[in-house]
Amino acid sequence: MRNRISVLLAALAALSVLAAAGCGATAEKGAGTAAGEGPVTGLRLMVPNTPGGGYDTTARTAAKVMEDAKIASGVQVFNLPGAGGTVGLQRMINEKGNGKLAMQMGLGVVGASYTSKSQATLSQTTPLAKLIEEAGAIVVSKDSPYRTIGDLVAAWKKDPKKVTVGGGSSPGGPDHLLPMRLAKVVGIDPRQVNYVSYDGGGELLPAILGDKVGFGASGYSEFLDQVTAGQLRVLAVTSTEPVPVLKDIPTLKASGIDLVFTNWRGVVAPPGIGDADRRMWIDALTRMHDSQQWKTELTKRGWTDSFVTGDRFAAYLAEQDKSVASILAELGLA
Repeated sequence: MRNRISVLLAALAALSVLAAAGCGATAEKGAGTAAGEGPVTGLRLMVPNTPGGGYDTTARTAAKVMEDAKIASGVQVFNLPGAGGTVGLQRMINEKGNGKLAMQMGLGVVGASYTSKSQATLSQTTPLAKLIEEAGAIVVSKDSPYRTIGDLVAAWKKDPKKVTVGGGSSPGGPDHLLPMRLAKVVGIDPRQVNYVSYDGGGELLPAILGDKVGFGASGYSEFLDQVTAGQLRVLAVTSTEPVPVLKDIPTLKASGIDLVFTNWRGVVAPPGIGDADRRMWIDALTRMHDSQQWKTELTKRGWTDSFVTGDRFAAYLAEQDKSVASILAELGLA
């Protein structure tokens, strides 16, 4: 049973990597804007968890780039947190036909839709674009007794329930799957992991800073300012290679832990929007992706470009949904 769970958990990260490799930075044909058209107006982008987290940062960065590149004007970003993103997801479903609204989302919302028994599902939305992928990070406060990933793993294995791990996603999301996979790889029964769920990186951050958890597992870009300021330490990242913005931080693999893990983020719209509105959103996001401003942000934040749109993103989302459902069923969480 444990081997089967381990294989299933590994399959999720592998699926993300394979899909990115197969699709590349592609956009759906026929999504162009006619020459001479001005910036799009009236767009609203919902963030389904608290300010300061990965979804929030991605959405606000995208909105600013669209503004700066004259792609859209007056883009409103707002937060509607709750239940791992499913409160926002339900709002999206309720906004059927609203072509000016979209939601920033990712792997976390996929998992939360199952673990929270949400009536709303991502299959009901209109997939627009997958934007980025991002490796995870193992993070501690500056005062933590764990100086290396080896120190942490040794203490964790000695008493798994005593070392609390915090994540900015509900069970089934990336911040939950990462420590579960890490535990399995280092020889800890995932059922013994003491995982505390926070509604986004904005809520997780003070818990790590205040030593409310033994360590945090999340996307590294959410904590770059605190790492730079010396308030947090990153013990390891989950990418195959070191992250340029954290060039002195080892990967798990370089630390002798055979694990690579990747998260992703994308954008969906409500169900029932018209073809013109769907094309408008895809065009705006494609032009944003192609802009120098977005390329600068990718480098600055250490995000991996994994842009696909429309039907290709819909297929990717369906694959992710199926994989997460299978994993959570095996873990008894769905």
